[in-house]
Amino acid sequence: MGLQEKSRVLVIGGGSWATALSKLVSENTKELIWWMRNEESINHLKKFSHNPKYLQSASFEMSNIELSSNLPELISKAEILIIAIPSAFIHNTLKSLPKELLKGKVIFSAVKGMIPEYNMIPARYFHKHFEVPYENIGIICGPCHAEEIAMERLSYLTIACSDSEKANKMASFLACRYVNTKVSDDLFGTEFSAILKNVYALAAGITSGLGYGDNFQAVLISSSIREIEKFIDAVHPIHRDTKTSAYLGDLLVTAYSKFSRNRSFGFMIGKGYSLKTAQMEMNMIAEGYYAVNSLAKVKDEFKVEMPILECVYSILYENASARKKIKALTEILD
Repeated sequence: MGLQEKSRVLVIGGGSWATALSKLVSENTKELIWWMRNEESINHLKKFSHNPKYLQSASFEMSNIELSSNLPELISKAEILIIAIPSAFIHNTLKSLPKELLKGKVIFSAVKGMIPEYNMIPARYFHKHFEVPYENIGIICGPCHAEEIAMERLSYLTIACSDSEKANKMASFLACRYVNTKVSDDLFGTEFSAILKNVYALAAGITSGLGYGDNFQAVLISSSIREIEKFIDAVHPIHRDTKTSAYLGDLLVTAYSKFSRNRSFGFMIGKGYSLKTAQMEMNMIAEGYYAVNSLAKVKDEFKVEMPILECVYSILYENASARKKIKALTEILD
């Protein structure tokens, strides 16, 4: 299926990343369809032209935006869907939708997390549960933080889809004077990498919270990209260069940036916060927390050795001592 010249885009989500992507699409297309669950946020946006909870500095021209909490109605009006809600909530949000509603739609995931109910990446979930063909599924990945989009700082996005026409179309919706875009055909590799880097950002945060410095962080992250490469080569063995921005770049910004919620979450764990307290303090979803549980099962299925991921899993899900687990990790990394 080819895309129409003026395909309508629906952004599904009300958080910071959904807001940043909505800002880009609305400026490029002059027509945006936007779904939010929260009616209070919808009414605030319509009245004051900004999201009251996320990226409040991002202003919108509301005359170009159709905003509603009626998801089926909005889906029926769009040709392209951008899914930008936390992975932990995707299944509950979408499970009641009839498969026919998504027939012929092109779906781009901006989720960067696993669907925990099925231990699936979003691409596989949309394919399996809604029978969306893989050529109609893509991913939007970084290195890019929503906060820097709102501040109009130079950013880079990679759009991956097996159909280059659709990848290039989405790239045109997101490119602007402060966002450079490139396309890729590595749907599975980029999506798994975008999910995995959150786990390694947790590790970076935990080690920082424990008092480890930049020298060890460098070893940790260089070892992390090797784990990512080993994993995605096992899951989807094609030629790829993991030193490019969609892989290594996304890992670096998530592991080091002050805007990284996964690093921040890990830092609190390293400082001794309980999981519940850290989650309450964050007030946002750290995708790596949910992802590491699913990824631990997937890596076992493919028999991939991943000591850093295993370390994070033990700390978060087996109540292991962060100090002891990281100390043991320092003895095997190089």
